[in-house]
Amino acid sequence: MSKFTLPILKQLLQKSTKVNTRSITYMPRPGDGTPRAVTLIPGDGIGPLVTGAVEQVMDALHAPVYFEKYEVHGDMKDVPQEVFDSIKKNKVCIKGGLKTPMGGGVHSLNVELRKELDLYASLVHCFNLEGLPTRHENVDIVVIRENTEGEYAGLEHEVVPGVVESLKVITKFCSERIAKYAFEYAYLNNRKKVTAVHKANIMKLADGLFLESCREIASRYPSIQYNEIIVDNCCMQLVSKPEQFDVMVTPNLYGNLVANTAAGIAGGTGVMPGGNVGAEHAVFEQGASAGNVGKESVVEKRKANPVALLLSSAMMLRHLQFPSFADRLESAVKRVIAEGKYRTKDLGGTSTTQEVVDAVISNLDP
Repeated sequence: MSKFTLPILKQLLQKSTKVNTRSITYMPRPGDGTPRAVTLIPGDGIGPLVTGAVEQVMDALHAPVYFEKYEVHGDMKDVPQEVFDSIKKNKVCIKGGLKTPMGGGVHSLNVELRKELDLYASLVHCFNLEGLPTRHENVDIVVIRENTEGEYAGLEHEVVPGVVESLKVITKFCSERIAKYAFEYAYLNNRKKVTAVHKANIMKLADGLFLESCREIASRYPSIQYNEIIVDNCCMQLVSKPEQFDVMVTPNLYGNLVANTAAGIAGGTGVMPGGNVGAEHAVFEQGASAGNVGKESVVEKRKANPVALLLSSAMMLRHLQFPSFADRLESAVKRVIAEGKYRTKDLGGTSTTQEVVDAVISNLDP
């Protein structure tokens, strides 16, 4: 072998390796590349900052989506009908947080959206990002919670002055469909275990019905391991040994608590993506603390963390059958986080939202 042959072979091998890393993701139907309309709700507080980040990155990606923007704010009496009409037409929405006033009987517009559109499954993906300090390694947990009933059903009234009754509603229908969604998600995403979170030792009828439904659905998926855990023990186990969990399915309130706990362990609520989905529609938003609109100082200094919503928008692109765009976006975000040069305050840095966005755009694959 001549001294010139080895470098040539090396070059050919590198080219061959590069070619082989590109995989065929799916075979699109004619017309699948047509740009899709997406309803955009900037929301309150940091919402306009982080949704603006999504708009900029989508434009830089040349992603086949365009936005129909609507102003909705948490202090409104109801979500305007034209917003519902837009989401029902487009099937997909991305939104910032909507502020929910505390007390006073004012209902949450975040909850109204989910109930009106029957977005019965909330999904939050909590995982370690390379380069971020974390309390535990090997965290990769998907929390799926029932989104339309339970404590968030909004069935409250004052029986007599000073006595308020709040009803927790659990139905077999909703419990079965969220359990089915969790097992179907695990099956389609090569997940190995589903854990049902409950408090059936105390709420024997309500959470008992939820568990009964989960067990029934679990019997149809013999390849997926199934177990159950009481919610208070679950929180303790999450903090001490989170790697034991894979997919978790929960009633409404427990899922909110568990998702935020898992997010805090994995790297912070500012980097965890999520969404709400039903049979017909999907709304994507920051996964953990989705209703958190941020401190005023963060808004004024324009230093909101856009990572969670950028990753949620990658989930949206996959939902729309645009996987290669989703991959490019996710890879760019992960490179910026791993490099560590551009991070907002919640991740230990001093960067503005725009500086993070610019870094993500500069890291997009051509």
